[in-house]
Amino acid sequence: MTPKFDTCFFERYAMYSLSALLGERYAHLVNSDRPDLQDEENGIGIEVTRAITEDKNVANSLINEMAGRPVTEVDEDLLKIQESGYSYGLNLNYSVGSNEYNYWALALPMKRILESKLWKVNNGFYGHFQEFGLYVFTKYDLMADEVNEIIGFMMEAQQSREVRYDHLFISQIDTFFDCDLHQGDFDCYPIDSKMRRSFYYKSIGKKKTFKNKL
Repeated sequence: MTPKFDTCFFERYAMYSLSALLGERYAHLVNSDRPDLQDEENGIGIEVTRAITEDKNVANSLINEMAGRPVTEVDEDLLKIQESGYSYGLNLNYSVGSNEYNYWALALPMKRILESKLWKVNNGFYGHFQEFGLYVFTKYDLMADEVNEIIGFMMEAQQSREVRYDHLFISQIDTFFDCDLHQGDFDCYPIDSKMRRSFYYKSIGKKKTFKNKL
């Protein structure tokens, strides 16, 4: 099977993780456009994005972690991803050291992307679905109070809007948050290395064995 090296990698990764972690409700999503994931029969539309600084060090370590690999490791698949545009044109030709890896910050990229995606859903950019979701990849280690602050920001920003996000999904690589933007609460799910590898290889259409890898 030929690996699927294209810019839909993150959308497919989100699609497989939603199905695996949240079950049947999100098991029938397909990768589409505006929004990225759709289940027309059940009226679900989910936009997928990344709240990261567009820096080659950050993007490199993000993809490694999504694959369940050490952040300093670079393999053949990662190099193909870099060449084909997963990183949106970034030239990622070296691995990440600990100093660069630890500099990551949440506030500005997260705020920018949430505001952008809120404007789009509130103004009908993603069409008409019964339920809208926003799936955000981040590398920042969120604490419970920070997740609650993000939920509060989202709820306040769209409280008077007829078209709005019902759910916010945050993947910080090894932890997944399912945030209810009506009730104002969230559930948290761990994602171990083996599961991340499964999502990763499914997303590129490639089978992978896990023997002696964990």
